[in-house]
Amino acid sequence: MSADRSLRGKTMLITGASRGIGKAIALRAAEDGANVAILAKTTTEHPKLPGTIHSAAAEIEQAGGRALACKCDIRDDEQVQAAVEATVQAFGGIDIVVNNASAISLTGLLETPMKMYDRMFDINARGSFLVTQCAMPHLLKAANPHVLNLSPPLTMHPRWFAGHAAYTLAKYAMSAWVLGMTEEFRAQGVAFNALWPRTAIDTAAVRNLLGGEKLANASRKPGIVADAAWFILTRDSRGCTGNFYTDEQVLAEEGQTDLDHYAVRPGTPLFTDFFLD
Repeated sequence: MSADRSLRGKTMLITGASRGIGKAIALRAAEDGANVAILAKTTTEHPKLPGTIHSAAAEIEQAGGRALACKCDIRDDEQVQAAVEATVQAFGGIDIVVNNASAISLTGLLETPMKMYDRMFDINARGSFLVTQCAMPHLLKAANPHVLNLSPPLTMHPRWFAGHAAYTLAKYAMSAWVLGMTEEFRAQGVAFNALWPRTAIDTAAVRNLLGGEKLANASRKPGIVADAAWFILTRDSRGCTGNFYTDEQVLAEEGQTDLDHYAVRPGTPLFTDFFLD
């Protein structure tokens, strides 16, 4: 590993970073002195979902970065374009896009209202496509451009569709963008990669929607995904593209195999994440 690997001076545009994994990725970049534009909707704290774009921006600046809080619904074309333009105006360009924002409903055919179906596809599939599209003219001018989608490996096993096919397909769309855009932009040197946690991660979604305290205790902290993202984003974009990484895999490639310090409760058996056999 090169001693001079850093995101200092780089500009990261990241969606859904007011809390959880997104905020952890933003803070890790900020430690290097990166510029971070946060695209998210949350401006007022929710009782069950702590954190807003403004509190996250304050933490980014405390960590050593420069922050831009963009109130943005990534389902809205004009809002995304405006956020991209504001980012370029504030920081001079865009080097990195992290598509982290996501909607989840682990419901089957009869239990999924079409409003929720549309929400998942509008945020996960369309939103990540739109954000990347709007940022691409600026990425093409960057020295080491990266797009990182927080999405899983494409595994066509029925067990990952049964019971929540709509969520799976909306999430797999983000991975399909990696697959296709890798080849579309390979010659221009823009890297496209997917990153997915090997285990459950202790986030508001895990605590409020998926498994409560019990699942949170069988999870790792968001910092493991943030560290893995940092390692990917500091690699040469021309030599690191088209990969479907897990956080464990990236850290192993960087010589880190002792991951106990990432566990919420070290020694507790960890819950393997969705989409991973």
